[in-house]
Amino acid sequence: MSPNHRPLAVDLDGTLIHTDLLHESVLSLIKYKPYLVFALPFWLLKGKALLKQRLANEVNINISTLPFNYELIDWLRAQKNLGRKIILCTASDSSFAYEIAKHLDLFDTVLSSQGINNLSGENKAAALCDTFGTKQFDYIGNSTTDLKVWAKAQNGIVVSNSKTLRDQAALCTNIEFSLNQPEISIRSIAKALRVHQWIKNVLLFIPLLAAHKTDSPNAWSTLFLGFIAFSFCASAVYIINDLLDLESDRNHVRKRYRPFAAGNLSIPFGIAMAPFLLLLSFGIASYIGSAFLICLLVYCVITCVYSWRLKQWVLMDCLTLAILYTLRIVAGAAAVSVALSFWLLAFSIFLFLSLAFIKRYAELEIQAPSGIYKVHGRGYFTSDAPLIQQLGITSGYISILVLALYLNSDNVIRLYKTPEILWAAIPLILLWLSWMWLQAHRGLMHDDPIVFAIKDKLSLIVGTLFILTFVLASWW
Repeated sequence: MSPNHRPLAVDLDGTLIHTDLLHESVLSLIKYKPYLVFALPFWLLKGKALLKQRLANEVNINISTLPFNYELIDWLRAQKNLGRKIILCTASDSSFAYEIAKHLDLFDTVLSSQGINNLSGENKAAALCDTFGTKQFDYIGNSTTDLKVWAKAQNGIVVSNSKTLRDQAALCTNIEFSLNQPEISIRSIAKALRVHQWIKNVLLFIPLLAAHKTDSPNAWSTLFLGFIAFSFCASAVYIINDLLDLESDRNHVRKRYRPFAAGNLSIPFGIAMAPFLLLLSFGIASYIGSAFLICLLVYCVITCVYSWRLKQWVLMDCLTLAILYTLRIVAGAAAVSVALSFWLLAFSIFLFLSLAFIKRYAELEIQAPSGIYKVHGRGYFTSDAPLIQQLGITSGYISILVLALYLNSDNVIRLYKTPEILWAAIPLILLWLSWMWLQAHRGLMHDDPIVFAIKDKLSLIVGTLFILTFVLASWW
């Protein structure tokens, strides 16, 4: 048989797509039907094929947004145009397999698991041999389980970065060529950990600075450890959030490039990394003290509940974000046993509520031009943008009012040598908040206003002058 006319069988998970539908199904079940998680072991006891079938019956996965291997798909289309028969041969459940085949409009035949026989390894090889005959087909795969299929194929194509796998496959059949998978890179890991977001944990140092107790090296070292603990915890929760929010991220114009959504990092990698970071975080926190550990635990629980449900509740999501920011300040005070000021907490909650509204408003403004009526995975309609803008601006200006009232309190007279200098902080923060909302209104705001601020020239200038006013008021 001519190579151009020999049937070509293509694996799905890790080959045609840069993810695994079994992993995606389990995550979707955890997010939308967590009460069924306890049924997973019982389904598995009846066989992996039945597990996949039951999962496929219980969850919905948006096939069109999956991270497809477009380099491979383009090559397959070229082969089909030459008259070659293309077969999707996968261990995934038939309902997903046929849906993908329909979406791509590429395959002539679909062979897949159907609840009884898990079409992987020997079972896949047997199915292909029964359909086409031994050595009468070519096969494209990506893992060691495919070695048994390659052994029955005439030619093979390997989709993997592993030289070992390529060498093993070459011993089984003639390997035409190889394609690389997305590599686990330091950049992808840093992006998944959101290392740039660690800047938010500088808020832990605010209570120490506000109380003017900056002469204690022990306090600074304690807060530094607290910073590391919060950063690890935040990164773990970001990973959990990304794993639970895959479909929403893939529907977003920018978030679809996140490592897990794009398939640059595997779901098992994230599942292993998140608890590891949490263990490190809680270990450091327990060393700092019980009060700080409790704050971190509360932060972790709230962020997990936010990722799982609260982010889908209109307005509650923004209030939760404001609370999470403020919790960092509370944790900083707990770490070094500094009394919290009512003024600081009130200022914080209103300021960060405004920033949370900026974040949501910016997302709505990005979605609106595409004609989307309701934001995927959120409780908002794009028509809510004007109201969100009003609520956010009002919250921001209330925070400035709280700051103004604080500057007229007895605490300021006691703590600062020249408290009159602090009044310069009011127009500075008025300018900054107004600028932030103006940028959001113009559609120039980043998904996260904090990230935008640390890159924005005016924000950096205003922030420097704001800090300088408090330094001058303290020492001049």
